[in-house]
Amino acid sequence: MDVLHSKIQGEGKPLLILHGYFGMGDNWKSQANKLAEDFQVHMIDQRNHGRSFHSDDFDYELLVEDLLHYMEFHSLEKAIILGHSMGGKTAMLFAVNYPEKVEKLIIADIAPKNYPPHHHQILEALNAVDFSKITLRTQVDDVLKEYIDEEGVRQFLLKNVYRETKETLAFRFNLESLTENNHEIGEPLPSFTEYNGPTLFLKGENSGYISDDDTGLIQAHFSNSDIKTISNAGHWLHAENPVEFLAEMKHFLQN
Repeated sequence: MDVLHSKIQGEGKPLLILHGYFGMGDNWKSQANKLAEDFQVHMIDQRNHGRSFHSDDFDYELLVEDLLHYMEFHSLEKAIILGHSMGGKTAMLFAVNYPEKVEKLIIADIAPKNYPPHHHQILEALNAVDFSKITLRTQVDDVLKEYIDEEGVRQFLLKNVYRETKETLAFRFNLESLTENNHEIGEPLPSFTEYNGPTLFLKGENSGYISDDDTGLIQAHFSNSDIKTISNAGHWLHAENPVEFLAEMKHFLQN
């Protein structure tokens, strides 16, 4: 079985970071550098993302088993797990399935509820990129611009473009599988599952991913949880307000 790719830095208790859809561990470099002062930080690429293996199969049960296998491979008995968006869904399911493996849980801007598929525009944009005709990153951006106005979102996606050979560019993620399995991304946490360990939910003030209506559901699954709001931040709260994000996280980890 393939092992997920990761970058590991720092020493101390293991802290595993799980990125969101179309992301990779590298997106968390600046946070990881700070956290590595106190922890052994693992920036993990989930399957079909970053430098991890590609597979036609893609759902949260598989992402959870990948993580279990990763912990076994690295001889990690127990870890603090931080997951953003899709990575948060993986982290939640992992915690309810393997509570003995999770010391503390931090979920960034995602709730345990169902989300209707809403990445069609991004998928359409990415699938419009023809690498047989495109040889420059700027040309990739030109194609994405036709579908995506927000420069921040385009920059985030462009981080996945790399030089596969001297002549050709490619995406690091497995676009075919992610397109095919897009409906899996919004799946809710199964009913009547719970994790009672210390849990922190961080939501972006300007993001609609966690609403006040979700508090009851969060409490039902995570009885020992707190929900904190990161000001002046949307869904990418760790990048938009890194100082406050890190402060809330450190406060939770130290207490």
